[in-house]
Amino acid sequence: MTYEEFLDEVTTLLTEIYELDDAAAIKLVVDAQDADYFVAHDDHEAMRTLERAKDDAKALYEQRQHKVLTQQKQQQRRAQQKK
Repeated sequence: MTYEEFLDEVTTLLTEIYELDDAAAIKLVVDAQDADYFVAHDDHEAMRTLERAKDDAKALYEQRQHKVLTQQKQQQRRAQQKK
């Protein structure tokens, strides 16, 4: 598949498997692109498979969840410090 098709597949998987809305899934993929997450995929066609798209969707979602949890913990600490 082409690079663009691969990114579309990752985005679709994020909406189907992890139930993200379209805007959130697109933002996650675009942010990953900006962070050069998909550079190797663009260079190596062999990396653009359905199985790899599933793995990448999972990795991006897990990174997002970790970031959300970290932000929540930071907010809780700030709230505790203000008391």
